[in-house]
Amino acid sequence: MTWRWLLCVPMVLAVVCELRADDWPQWLGPQRDSVWRETGVVDVFPKAGLPIKWRVPVGLGYAGPAVVGDHVYLLDYVKSTGEIANNPSARIELTGEERISCFDIHTGKQLWVHAYPCNYKLSYPSGPRCTPTVSDGRVYALGAEGRLTCLDAKTGELVWAKELTVEYETETPIWGFAAHPLVHGDLLYCVVGGKGSVAVAFKKDTGAEVWRALSADSAGYCPPSIIQHGGREQLLIWHPFALNALEPKSGKVIWSEPLQPGYEMSVTAPTKSGDRLFASGIQTVGAMYQLDAAGKADVLWRGKSKTALYSCNSPPFFHQGTVYGADCQVGSFVAFNAADGKRLWETFQPTSNGTRRASHGTSYVVQHGDRFFLFSETGDLILARLSPEKYEEISRFHVLDPTNECFGRKVVWSHPAYASRCCFARNDKELVCVDLKK
Repeated sequence: MTWRWLLCVPMVLAVVCELRADDWPQWLGPQRDSVWRETGVVDVFPKAGLPIKWRVPVGLGYAGPAVVGDHVYLLDYVKSTGEIANNPSARIELTGEERISCFDIHTGKQLWVHAYPCNYKLSYPSGPRCTPTVSDGRVYALGAEGRLTCLDAKTGELVWAKELTVEYETETPIWGFAAHPLVHGDLLYCVVGGKGSVAVAFKKDTGAEVWRALSADSAGYCPPSIIQHGGREQLLIWHPFALNALEPKSGKVIWSEPLQPGYEMSVTAPTKSGDRLFASGIQTVGAMYQLDAAGKADVLWRGKSKTALYSCNSPPFFHQGTVYGADCQVGSFVAFNAADGKRLWETFQPTSNGTRRASHGTSYVVQHGDRFFLFSETGDLILARLSPEKYEEISRFHVLDPTNECFGRKVVWSHPAYASRCCFARNDKELVCVDLKK
């Protein structure tokens, strides 16, 4: 019996390793780097299409789902009164409630919901923007009008909450609070606004403020992010006037570089590869930075028309000397050389699935091994190879219909989650679980 048991141990361990499922506990995944590291995923989509495990109704929202263990978390909006009209320069008034919901990963059954009244006065008012952040048994959710909520991840019970506009005497940005909260260590980082409080660090367990930093006329929409360089961590905060690196524990400024996109739209988080850092926004504003040994940043080059790319809704991906992403100026999906910004190729297939200009064309990029999963604004899940030479589409599957609108065309602007060998995607009507198991 002893020898039989010893012979079985390797097989048992192999099964346990094979069955291990990854989480997607926040925006852009476990390491906030748009990389899905789970194994046992399809190499090509079946001709008959991918299996749908479940679909459940949800409310309005741009916020993507988060997945931890057997639970899926989502932030949405249920409208009571008002009419939605997408005018980029006007605030639309709605009444209703924001909700944080938890669903069973296997069935889609709603396990709990935490709702609170929330009236909107926003441009593009179709729901909250921020993916929930799940850490150490807590769910952190930032609503479109600045309510920051901490809940027990199992029960949905309220732990603490803050109204950021009230506490920090600031106004909701015209396009809503959109900077996904970041948990790092025992701190929760948020982009808030107000005098001296563009960036604020809270104790994640209690919500108590630890520090506040930076002043600007507008806080912008760019999520906080952590990079490692020069032998230390740096917290990146990009408000509409400068890209800043702070000491995460104190908020002290390490370096600051001017970078001013149009319409105060600092939106997508800078992306780093090696000792280079790229940041860009609307109206041909972008720069590649060289990080020196001391961790300071120097401008290597600034973007010009028909070079680099200028992102908004979806962050670019920096990989082995090439940057890939959707250009909000034209709407094409672009690859460019990180050394000089020269464009290598561009196509509309992964964004609008068309051949001509589509302003703010959007595609969310996630690397998986030597391939990439892209989720287009048309509601398609795409498996592709990206290289400096070309865009090569392997498979495409229509997951859900676009229910929002941008410049006269239908769009879905929500980043999916990839976990447990599945893709979790949402529009303004449903949350869908697509089986990607090999």
